[in-house]
Amino acid sequence: MRRHEARAGWRPVRMSRVAVAAPRSRMRQVLAQVGDAGCVEFEGGLDLDGYAEAAVVRDGVAALPGWTPQPAVAVLAERLAPLGGVVVPLPRPRGVEPPSLLRSGGLRGSINPLVETYGAVPYADVDPAPSAMAVYVLMFGMMFGDAGHGLLLLALAGLLLSGRWPRLRRMWPFAAGAGLTSVVFGLLYGEFFGPTGLVPVLWLEPLAEPIPLLLAALGAGGVLLGGAYLLGSVNRWREGGWPLALYARSGIAGAAAFLGLGLAAGGWFLGVAPLLTTGAVLAVAGLGLAFAGFLAEGGGVTQAVMELFDVIVSLGSNVASFARLAAFGLTHAAIGAIVWEGTAGLWPSPAAVVVFLLGNTVAFALEGLVVAIQALRLEYYELFSRVFRAEGRPFRPWHVPLEGSACPSGSGEASSPSPLSSSCSPSRS
Repeated sequence: MRRHEARAGWRPVRMSRVAVAAPRSRMRQVLAQVGDAGCVEFEGGLDLDGYAEAAVVRDGVAALPGWTPQPAVAVLAERLAPLGGVVVPLPRPRGVEPPSLLRSGGLRGSINPLVETYGAVPYADVDPAPSAMAVYVLMFGMMFGDAGHGLLLLALAGLLLSGRWPRLRRMWPFAAGAGLTSVVFGLLYGEFFGPTGLVPVLWLEPLAEPIPLLLAALGAGGVLLGGAYLLGSVNRWREGGWPLALYARSGIAGAAAFLGLGLAAGGWFLGVAPLLTTGAVLAVAGLGLAFAGFLAEGGGVTQAVMELFDVIVSLGSNVASFARLAAFGLTHAAIGAIVWEGTAGLWPSPAAVVVFLLGNTVAFALEGLVVAIQALRLEYYELFSRVFRAEGRPFRPWHVPLEGSACPSGSGEASSPSPLSSSCSPSRS
């Protein structure tokens, strides 16, 4: 049971196609309860009277089809039973993709915007929110490596979690995760509000060893791209079976080409002939699969060749994009060094304290903003572009609160419901 729940946690909420049915004379009352619950999506964008009129009537029974989260079916049926209403399961229409809804309970509800801002996760795909969050804070920390600044982010996360700023409370996991990774990389770099010497260098000094840092950044980018290809291959299989998974540029074909070119480059650099040969064979196989996939799309040989050339060029440029992990790490270290040198040069003058506080404030705010944007850019353009092939359709439940009922979102407005906080939500069932 626990294993099943764990697997379910890696995909959007399971949806059920249902029909809300009731005696014709009570259909309007039943639909009013459905609208108050806010966990069923109907087609058409109508109001209560419109949906009551649109219901199919047979033998005195009215029915209206829609989508609802599977865990909410039993709760909704229990709510409608006193009025004579029932929730009838229906077969899923062929060729129709169910709407997708990401789980929003607890921490998941705070990290979902990282994915939802990019687009709606297709219903068949794996929910990438947990892994996307981990990758985001990892990249942030590598570019913002300073233990002192990381502690400030952790303090900010505590303030956000306390509810001092209710509108920003859901951002606390990002601040906490970014703060933790910044502390870790700060210790690795020996940075604590700059190169103050208060913490030892556990790995390397960015300004003293930029080339190893650059190589580490490219290596991290290669690993992350490999993970994106793996997840993309799983998604292609779930979307269209093994043919799509095998031939797609974001599936096995692209993954084989990426891995093969990487192994070939490593074999050439290290002078290991077997590694070079293995990488070349794997790259050719991957590119061949991709070429066959492009031909199957019906674009002709010329277009397939151009698409294949784009695959090869993009593989190199995508890896190179991760050099910014080192570039912005160096920038942050350089700003910290300038501030610390200015502070040390003015000490023991009171101006030294001003320079230290003002310089670190500017570095923390400016670099924090830039690094947050750059990490998001890498996540969206380099990783999500392989994870997603198409955008899904978000679940938009019909929600019209009954007069006098509390709005589930707590805002008092019926126009912005929160489906997972309503009375028949999966998180409460």
